[in-house]
Amino acid sequence: MASTLGPTKQLYRSLLRELRLASKQPRSKRNPVVQSHLRDLIASSQSSSIDQTIIETRDFLRASRIHAELLKRYNPTFDMTEEERVRASARRVGLDTPVEYEKE
Repeated sequence: MASTLGPTKQLYRSLLRELRLASKQPRSKRNPVVQSHLRDLIASSQSSSIDQTIIETRDFLRASRIHAELLKRYNPTFDMTEEERVRASARRVGLDTPVEYEKE
């Protein structure tokens, strides 16, 4: 029985690690409901079925985190407003956006 608990415990810890990396929030602002829900789910399920679910969830969280990092790295205008995006695109080709006329 202890041998089946080991891999599930290790998978649970790796899932919690991915949750922590995905949220990037301090411990005080994290939602404890998610962790308690996962703990209850693991305690009430069969070992073989829950292991596959944990692996799939962990892999999804990891892929989502990596995707977000790649978007930030290779698309620098990803999290900009429309004005900032236009200004950055103009600067990329060597131009400046014109100063807009403001009525006094």
